[in-house]
Amino acid sequence: MFFKRLQKRFSRGLSAVLAGITAAGCVFASVNPANAQGLPLIRDSEIEALLNDYAQPIFRSAGLGSGRITMRIVRNEAFNAFVIDGGNVFVHTGLLLQSDTPNQVIGVIAHEAGHIAGGHMAALRHRIAKDQTRALLLQILAAGLMAGGIAAGDRDVTAAGGAGLASGPNFVIRSLLAERRSQESAADQFGLRVLEATKQSGKGMLETFERFAQQEYISDTYKDPFARSHPVATDRLNQLRRNVEGSRYYNSIDPPDLQLRHDLMRAKLSGYLESPAIVLNRYPMTDTSLPARYARGIARYFQGGRGGLEAALEEIDQLIKVRPDYPYFWEVKGDLLMRSGKSVEAIPFLRKAIALAGKSNDSLMQVQLATALQNSGQSGLVNESVKLLKTSLIDDPNPRAYRLLATGYYNQGDRPRADAMTAQAYFVEGNVEQAQIFAKRAQRALKAGSPEWIKNEDILKYEPPRG
Repeated sequence: MFFKRLQKRFSRGLSAVLAGITAAGCVFASVNPANAQGLPLIRDSEIEALLNDYAQPIFRSAGLGSGRITMRIVRNEAFNAFVIDGGNVFVHTGLLLQSDTPNQVIGVIAHEAGHIAGGHMAALRHRIAKDQTRALLLQILAAGLMAGGIAAGDRDVTAAGGAGLASGPNFVIRSLLAERRSQESAADQFGLRVLEATKQSGKGMLETFERFAQQEYISDTYKDPFARSHPVATDRLNQLRRNVEGSRYYNSIDPPDLQLRHDLMRAKLSGYLESPAIVLNRYPMTDTSLPARYARGIARYFQGGRGGLEAALEEIDQLIKVRPDYPYFWEVKGDLLMRSGKSVEAIPFLRKAIALAGKSNDSLMQVQLATALQNSGQSGLVNESVKLLKTSLIDDPNPRAYRLLATGYYNQGDRPRADAMTAQAYFVEGNVEQAQIFAKRAQRALKAGSPEWIKNEDILKYEPPRG
């Protein structure tokens, strides 16, 4: 009975355990690592553009190329960032909200780039391929379950977990933990080198690790996830401090325009994710800055009641008057109108946002506009939405865009292509079984050799990797 429970919990909790060992996350390949892990991702044009501007100089200097690694945003209030493969860096919304400066976020990204460049995930996959390491990870997970078992009165879990640890190969545990410490220190040093190469201060990285160093002395139950997955030994912190303070760029500060974008990003996250009461307390009426007005404008909408939308739009309109060239004020206005069921009214504002953003950052906005066009119910606008979605998918295989495109094709009477796009959506989300069902249905009617037919064939031939 215990081992059945353990197997079930192991499959659900493996990524969390591995994140605590190496800050690397999951080791199993999947179509979309984020979706396969069930992470609550959010997408936003403004925030993604800012994170890319933070990250791309770091990635290029680190020799990781340009466009190879994607910055992803996890909706979670804890301060954390992690990598689970060589193609994604995940940051929590809590990290973004709690970071006062761009440099603090950039420092974290530089550290995570060190894990990718160091091949730490590949090293972990190699270790897990060994039977003794598999057994070890089960024991580590069992240790974590013991605490939960005690709290829940689960004697099977507690007893069996303790027995497993008592007979475990302690030298392997010590070796794994030593490797973890070595990887963290190596990621620090690599991150500082790329910060130096890009003429940026390491102060933000130092501030982050100093902030969590004190958590080394409290129970894991109360530690922030970042402190658990990035252990800060005293000697490591001292070395980091010496290197940071010795840099010629130590006193460099973020450019004012970048700091403003950072503050606007935090305000937007606060407005959308936190309760209006918290937002209005954080950004009182006495604060007349653009970020404060941005947060309050969004919060006004979520206050609801009579006049909520009108109050929000009034605040956003004032922001547009001050910065008519800032695309994301227009985008938010369109979004709030759509949330109020006014999709047709939102269309011109979303068009304006796309025009201002430029082609380098309009994929998500195109999806938003396509949604408004489809919600209008007008056949001509539905046809336009199909063109927009096809364009957006060239650079951004967004499952939402695939589903909207499926709806567009269905409304045009093209059922095979609608099924093909649904198959693509499931495939990107990591649901291979459902993807193959729709791909098989579509394949019968698609023209052999057409782009849709070829993509469907790839789905049908795909075999998920086995652990």
